[in-house]
Amino acid sequence: MQNYNKCHENVWILSGTYDGPVLVKKLLDLNYVVFVSVVSYRASQAYEENSKLHIFTGTLSNEDEIRSFIEKNRIEIIIDASHPFAEEISKKLINASNKFSMTLIRYERNLFKKVDKRFQIVSNLHGITGVDLQNKNLLLAIGSRYLDGTAKFYMDLGANVFARILSTPESISRAFASCIKNTNLAILNPTKIKEKNIEKSIEFDICQYWGIDYILCRDSGGYPQRLWEQISLSTKIKLFLYKRPKINESVLNCTNCDELINSLKLKKFN
Repeated sequence: MQNYNKCHENVWILSGTYDGPVLVKKLLDLNYVVFVSVVSYRASQAYEENSKLHIFTGTLSNEDEIRSFIEKNRIEIIIDASHPFAEEISKKLINASNKFSMTLIRYERNLFKKVDKRFQIVSNLHGITGVDLQNKNLLLAIGSRYLDGTAKFYMDLGANVFARILSTPESISRAFASCIKNTNLAILNPTKIKEKNIEKSIEFDICQYWGIDYILCRDSGGYPQRLWEQISLSTKIKLFLYKRPKINESVLNCTNCDELINSLKLKKFN
């Protein structure tokens, strides 16, 4: 699977709007030709126009599509900066990179490090323990894929379940098809606001309006998680963080932008 014509300068990055723009800018500064995959047109608007930047919108559903993309665009380096919980796409990228014997770098956000009695790490989505959930208001901010099953589990324990859902067609469809009442759904993208102004965020207002007692979100290391952390610190709401999947140790992993760029520089000039 190495019969395609490689091009040293072509890098393919899969990322969202939180990490992607910063990584892409640094790659362009290093004179790479950058191909970016995003899930929506709205996500593509986070990137500035550049003659060396090519943005592709949509999902790659299987490994054949991934391999075709690599061959067509003569990709030599893949940077997997997808969401820490997007395990399926990460596995497919590993398989594709192995077939082509090409460089794959996993950009993994730093793990949760704050220590506060209102924060608790749980090992799975059903892992909330040590609290009375009967007639308590629980807000789920876990994405839409496992929303229905998670909501049903906590409803069976007596909790009143609410959810924050991103405004994408897939997420909205899954949310309205779930067991959660339509009036208990908040459809919005994360509020961009400084931490000191957290009480002015829509998320804060939602928690106050619904009288939320507990929040369950993913330990993604991203901006949405920091929002929930700040809301918890500003209120009496207890925050449960779903532990992220383990890092695949067979892949080169970087936990910050400078580390990743330095790894590429070493490869480029050695």
